Amino acid sequence: MESEHIVKSFDKDLASLDHGIAQMGGLVEMQLAQALDSLVRRDVDLAREVVAKDSQIDAMETDIHMRAVRLLGLRQPIASDLREVIAAFQTASELERIGDYARNIAKRTTALNKLPPIGSAAQSIVRMGGVVQSMIKGVLDAYQTRDTSLADDVRKRDQEVDQLHTSLFRELLTYMMEDPHIITACTHLLFISKNVERMGDHATNIAEHIHMIVFGHDPEQERPKEDQSSFTVINAPEDDSSKG
Repeated sequence: MESEHIVKSFDKDLASLDHGIAQMGGLVEMQLAQALDSLVRRDVDLAREVVAKDSQIDAMETDIHMRAVRLLGLRQPIASDLREVIAAFQTASELERIGDYARNIAKRTTALNKLPPIGSAAQSIVRMGGVVQSMIKGVLDAYQTRDTSLADDVRKRDQEVDQLHTSLFRELLTYMMEDPHIITACTHLLFISKNVERMGDHATNIAEHIHMIVFGHDPEQERPKEDQSSFTVINAPEDDSSKG
């Protein structure tokens, strides 16, 4: 009877970790949605709310980490149980980083509000952010159900985010070459775009943690990557006045 009690108690502890991840994930989803909303609406007050709420996500991460470490010490889990605890620890860290990027977007939104809009760049970022939002929702659902098929779908969608980021990177470089006066605004937008792209990477990391929980190893196929921004070069337009 004592052994059965211990097992049930451990199951309850694991379920509590899952619940903590779900709560933290819900707040991260809301932070991202509000950060993107503040960007497209140029809403400084909302952006400040996002920045202020980041401390709640940090506190949730700390709580999950402490509970995970306590479980490792008290239960000394092995095999799949050990993977469950480690994955909760890692997933909390991934979510905290996504929250940091949402905060960074909000901070730059405050600066962008002092500058004129740049074409449809904000809408492009929101479109990319929409893909990331669906990835985060999908991977949180997959985490709660240990659904590796859903987790694999999230991994595959990361290349769509990469493609959108690369496209926007090219667009903003072109804007800056055409008009040096907008370099400041474009630079902030470039950082925001990269923040959103990195969120997709962290959602993909969580998908891989799910794979580890279920199968005990990382996915056999490497994650597809389509971010070509590091290799992007936009040539300056030729100066006609120098001819002849």
